[in-house]
Amino acid sequence: MDYFQYKNGSLHCEDVSVADIAAQLSRSKAWVSVRVGLLAQMSESVRRHLFAGAFPVYGYMYVLRPFMRLNGENAAAIEEFVTAVSGQGLSVREIEQLAHGFFRGPASFREEIRQGNLALPLERMRQRPPSPDACSEFERVLLGDLEITQKYMQRVMGKSQDQRLQSRAFHAQCHLLTAGILSRSRAFFHTLRQLYDRNGQA
Repeated sequence: MDYFQYKNGSLHCEDVSVADIAAQLSRSKAWVSVRVGLLAQMSESVRRHLFAGAFPVYGYMYVLRPFMRLNGENAAAIEEFVTAVSGQGLSVREIEQLAHGFFRGPASFREEIRQGNLALPLERMRQRPPSPDACSEFERVLLGDLEITQKYMQRVMGKSQDQRLQSRAFHAQCHLLTAGILSRSRAFFHTLRQLYDRNGQA
C-alpha cells in the first residue's frame, strides 16, 4: 500500500497507473485492480482502521467481503463491525468467528459485539461443534458467486419477457450485453459442467 497514503482523513494515491503498480509489485493488473477497487469501496473509517493496522487487510478481503456479497450487507454494517473489533489484537480466525455471529447470528450476539464485549461471543462460538460441511474461505467465496449467479439467472429470465422493455436505448445496450454473455456461454457452461462432475465424484 505504499502507493496509497491516508492523510488528514482522506485517501491519497500517487499519480501512477494500474500497469505501473503491477510492474513494481510483480503482480498482474487484475490483482492490482481488485485491491484498488477494494480501497475505493471502503468508507473513510474502514480505511483508517486498515491503514493503522488495527484491522487486518486479509481479514477484510477474505472474511468480510463474502458477507457483503452473500447477504447484501451495506457499507454501514461493515463499518460498524470493523469499528467494533479493530485494535483488539484478534486473529483472523477470531474475526471470522465474530463476523459469522454478527451477520448471521441473533440480535443479542450482534449487540454484544457492538458494545465491545468480545470475550463472551468468542467463547460461545468456540463451544459450537464444527460444521461437518465446513468450507475454506476460498470455497465459501465460490459458493457465494454461484448463489449470485443462480439468483440473477432467475431474475433475468423473469424480467426478459416484460412488456415494459420498450425503449430504443435499452434495446441497443441490451443487445451488446447479451451478445457478450452469449459469446461466453459455451465456455461458461463447460466449466460449470466440469465443476458439477467434480462435485459428484467427491
